[in-house]
Amino acid sequence: MLEPWKGAPDGDVGATDVDRHRRRSAAAGVEAVAVSMNRGAGQMGPVRAVNTLRRLNQADGFDCMGCAWPDPDPEHRSFAEFCENGAKAVAEEATKRRADRDFFAEHSVAELATWSDYRLGQQGRITEPMILREGGTHYEPISWEEAVGVVAETLRGLDSPDEAVFYTSGRASNEAAFTLQLFARAFGTNNLPDCSNMCHESTSVALAESIGIGKGSVTLDDVHDAEVVVIAGQNPGTNHPRMLSALEKCVRNGGRVVAVNPLPETGLMKFDNPQTVRGLTGVGTDLASEYLPIRLGGDLALFQAVGALLVERGAVDQDFVDRHTTGFESYKAHVEGLDWDAVLRATGLPREQIERLADTIAGSSRTVYCWAMGVTQHRHAVATIKEITNVALLRGDIGKPGAGLCPVRGHSNVQGDRTMGIWEKLPAHFAESLRQEFGFDPPHQRGHDVVNTIRALVEGKVRVLFGLGGNFAAATPDSEVTHEAMRSVDLGVQVSTKPNRTHMLPGRRMLVLPCLGRTEKDVTAAGWQGVTVEDSMSEVHLSVGRNEPASEHLRGEPWIICRIAEATLGTAPEGSDLDWAVMAEDYSRIRHHIGNVVPGCDAYDAKVQRPGGFTLPHPPRDTRTFDTPSGRAQIAVNPIEVLEAPEGHLLLQTLRSHDQFNTTIYGHDDRYRGLAGGRQVVMVHPDDIAALGLAEGQLYDVVSVWTDGSERVAHGYRVVSYPTARGCAAAYYPECNVLVPLDHTAEGSNCPASKSVVVRFAPHGSCERHDADADTRVKAGTDRSHRSEVEPVHLS
Repeated sequence: MLEPWKGAPDGDVGATDVDRHRRRSAAAGVEAVAVSMNRGAGQMGPVRAVNTLRRLNQADGFDCMGCAWPDPDPEHRSFAEFCENGAKAVAEEATKRRADRDFFAEHSVAELATWSDYRLGQQGRITEPMILREGGTHYEPISWEEAVGVVAETLRGLDSPDEAVFYTSGRASNEAAFTLQLFARAFGTNNLPDCSNMCHESTSVALAESIGIGKGSVTLDDVHDAEVVVIAGQNPGTNHPRMLSALEKCVRNGGRVVAVNPLPETGLMKFDNPQTVRGLTGVGTDLASEYLPIRLGGDLALFQAVGALLVERGAVDQDFVDRHTTGFESYKAHVEGLDWDAVLRATGLPREQIERLADTIAGSSRTVYCWAMGVTQHRHAVATIKEITNVALLRGDIGKPGAGLCPVRGHSNVQGDRTMGIWEKLPAHFAESLRQEFGFDPPHQRGHDVVNTIRALVEGKVRVLFGLGGNFAAATPDSEVTHEAMRSVDLGVQVSTKPNRTHMLPGRRMLVLPCLGRTEKDVTAAGWQGVTVEDSMSEVHLSVGRNEPASEHLRGEPWIICRIAEATLGTAPEGSDLDWAVMAEDYSRIRHHIGNVVPGCDAYDAKVQRPGGFTLPHPPRDTRTFDTPSGRAQIAVNPIEVLEAPEGHLLLQTLRSHDQFNTTIYGHDDRYRGLAGGRQVVMVHPDDIAALGLAEGQLYDVVSVWTDGSERVAHGYRVVSYPTARGCAAAYYPECNVLVPLDHTAEGSNCPASKSVVVRFAPHGSCERHDADADTRVKAGTDRSHRSEVEPVHLS
């Protein structure tokens, strides 16, 4: 059952004031070290844990497979350049546990489908290619040669290349991403959805329209040197813990941190750096000097109000605006008529606190603006990010040291995937570079993003679903609809390291192809191979695994893709430089092509060999130039939207616990929030608990309601008191994806709007389960109402 975290100073579930969150971090430094080492030793063994972790994020080691926060310069890196969640990610990958052929022979797919995501993930590394044949009940081993042949034969038998979809996880390397998009386009489709479609797609769209490039404009030094760092809709303590070290340095340099979030997050209140004596003794550093407990979806109104106050008070960098922007006069006229009543309703904040934020930004000559999925996953997310950008443009905070835009990407190489061409919308310049380099004409029609892939699955238009890493079934919205649709394909193919939910949702046939992890040696006929990744700040660097592979049958992701491509498309015609066999064995050949095709990547292979790699060009940051139709940055005009739930309802956001990364569940301990023992929990303000007549600690069915009259239900959630903004609630992802319908997406980006779901609470068991739906849930393993406790781990 759900229990208090035993190590919490106050010992209660759901603290009700911010001070308790500050106190809770008093033991965080010591606790982080203990958890890191215990998890590492438990999964890898003590010697292997030490040897592996000491190479993590080092210039001659491997890049963390967790978040995309950048590394310091090589000469400034510590001996232990990792965080608690990074250590957990490494432990999960370098584990000694094995999901081998005996494991799959013992457990049928029907049985495994009833296991939780946590239990599936704890079985360990998959050791050889596995296939679920048509009509089969168990996965069975298959040789690489036969597995590659199955994929190639099925792809060649499609009526159209667009009947295949190639999904990419942010964990994939640049070499893997480049070869996958090359394969898909040589095959004839732009169906290249990726995890970016579900997280920062709104950022990519908004920034491309506002400043001409869909990436942030800061370096790590800019964060260190900022006078003010504004952090909106982000919880770095859980999702990007190494960011806290950068914020600590900023504060020690005299900077200020402002947190804008519906929940007070412990890591932003106070940081006990486990890499310092001060942090380990519990002294730590107070980070956020101001905390704005904003209502869900209120960020657009907040930043527009800040912009209006900057204009009103004459705090605009007029020289920058005149030289480098367009749209200011229209924007000025718009904000001069600001509806303050709408602002206060949307944000739930007092006007004086909004004015303090405006004064703080107006008084700063160097401000960095950070955001993550708390901003990107709303219906009006694109407009919100444009409002954040507007404020930065008004202050001239782009293209100068210590200032800029800082979208914090969640997965280690999600930004690199897009740079390498993983995108359903193929840019004309990229298409032309592919044609010149490889001699074929890429398809020009727009492909499917994630949400449209699911729609195509529902309509029976997808016959092959290929996944390069990730866990498509767990990450996507509208779980019941998605899971049932995934069963319709002729062939599912998953390149994976460990069992996950997607493997348990087969179509007619399913292949699981085990790949090497970041920690492991990748040795081909051409020798020891390395791969490259790009972090949130456009830094590209080499990653070289050092551990012995979990099995002799594992292969590198580029090898897998290139061998399938060769079997599907055949050898390249004479005179073509498209040699799949050479790229499969020698990744430097892939990097040679990247250098010729990808903008900013000239001499790519040579540059990544340097310690720390190199930085990709960013025109707004580097030269204050903007690749927009006007040649200037665009100050946008956006109407304010007020998200309000009907009486008796709340606005729900999904979020991650401290014991998970993306869809990977490490355990059931959300330590920073003082919750442990289960994930079937919904956090509600104590006043809302009273107003709605709920009983704290009791189970309820959480029901999302939609304007078309439809409802979706998450069964058996325990209500706990938590100091979130009034009218708002929070529950864990991916379990609550079931509440988010396909059509609930951000305007302009089609990103699932998982941070603004209108819900009501019903007594547990009162929401009828239709038999067909219940059967689907059980088969798909999404019915978790009976699994509130931590489950036993099966070790084969």
